[in-house]
Amino acid sequence: MIAARSFTTRLTLALALLLVAYGALVGVLGRHVAVEHEQESLQRLSHGLARHIVEHWPEITLTDPDQADRAARAELLSMLMVVNPGIQVYVLDADGRVQAYIGEPGMVRQEQVDLQAVRNFLAGAALPLRGTDPMGSGMARIFSAAMFPPRPTDTRPPGYLYVILDGQAREQVAGQLSLRRVWQGAGVVAAVGLLVTLLLGVFAFRRLTLPLHRLAGRLRDYSLRTLHAADARRDRSPISGDEVSAIAAAFAEMTQRIEAQTAREQQQASAHREMMASVAHDLRTPLTALHGHLEAMAGKTPAEPGRCDRLLAAALAQSDKVRRLSQQLFELAALQSTDQVLHCERFRLDELVTDAVQKFDLGDGPPPVTLHGAAPGPLELDGDLQLIERALSNLIDNAMRHAPGAAPVRVSLRQAGGKAEVLIEDAGPGLPEELLDRLEQGQSLRDPPVRRSSGGIGGLGLAIAQRVAALHGGSLQALASPHGGTRLCLALPLAAP
Repeated sequence: MIAARSFTTRLTLALALLLVAYGALVGVLGRHVAVEHEQESLQRLSHGLARHIVEHWPEITLTDPDQADRAARAELLSMLMVVNPGIQVYVLDADGRVQAYIGEPGMVRQEQVDLQAVRNFLAGAALPLRGTDPMGSGMARIFSAAMFPPRPTDTRPPGYLYVILDGQAREQVAGQLSLRRVWQGAGVVAAVGLLVTLLLGVFAFRRLTLPLHRLAGRLRDYSLRTLHAADARRDRSPISGDEVSAIAAAFAEMTQRIEAQTAREQQQASAHREMMASVAHDLRTPLTALHGHLEAMAGKTPAEPGRCDRLLAAALAQSDKVRRLSQQLFELAALQSTDQVLHCERFRLDELVTDAVQKFDLGDGPPPVTLHGAAPGPLELDGDLQLIERALSNLIDNAMRHAPGAAPVRVSLRQAGGKAEVLIEDAGPGLPEELLDRLEQGQSLRDPPVRRSSGGIGGLGLAIAQRVAALHGGSLQALASPHGGTRLCLALPLAAP
């Protein structure tokens, strides 16, 4: 690809083209003016040539072949042609037809001459005047003309003497002189003037466009520094082109970034307001219930036996809801404020999954969480053990709370390529459609928060697990469950050998 020319180069090329065009125009006009001036001068200088010939050599005025002295006329015309080979002398009759010409036979190709130009010349019209070239060149030529003296018996002019002043011989000589001297000199002067003007123009343009060039460079550097990761994934190329194009492109890109940032800030502000309203709703419900139970307990001793115990158990349950919600909000805020794992160590994921499953087996009845599938063997990870344990606990706890009284939650561990996958399955009603769509598309469950149909926010445990997986280079996905319910897959990259 051809590199884009700078703005100074474009201005220099434009100046060069304008100078060449202006030089060509001046050359054409100058040549035209020079030719007009030369022909006018020649025609004025030779204005009375034809009249002088008619007055001093009357034998040339005899148009009657019987009366004309052909030898004398031929001698006169030959003398004139020898004295000035650039002229051509013709004898015309009253109708403008060529009657005599001294030259090679067959040179006259147009015997009829336009008499209107001759009459204008005799009437004293402004010079230069051009008339017909009897040699048939198709070009109008300057001339000198004189009317033969009329005789008493003539009812019309007896004829005209028609002298072409710039014949072909003179034209050839003038052309050779012009090519050799005038035009060569003019070309050299024009080339030198063009070169000097270009040098001065380049110097002036560089001085004038230097601030523009520096501004374009700063905008290019700024654009390269502010390319986001999402833009890099879309394979965006840096700004190219000349300075004006670079500034325009950088301004357009900066405008887009500002508009996108404004939209993101508005969206974040709206999500923050929704988050605060949802948190207030989630906290208000258990706090209201807790306050009511405490008021009941603070009153008189209830008559029913065991009612105080029931009120205390209910108050403890509501207090546990408040504790769990505040803990999840705190953990999620802490995870969102960092982009890397702070405490990294190598540990066995298979042992961590076994411990997390056994942690929920506290009663004497059937265990609420079971470990399924064949053991894949030792699976080592590099990461924050506490965060991954918290993610597993949230996923198992969510499965237990949303599928109460159903089959136990099943946890399995497998290895898929360079990743370890922890599967958590339950037989509950399944996740809401919005959560499933976000998990399938890899979107964040935190921004904006998921609104429950009953009010408040949901999916905090899933959002924490998703954020922990993302910090470790993994993912959280929802898989199709052959037994119904929910089947989540927590994928984490294995440690390098």
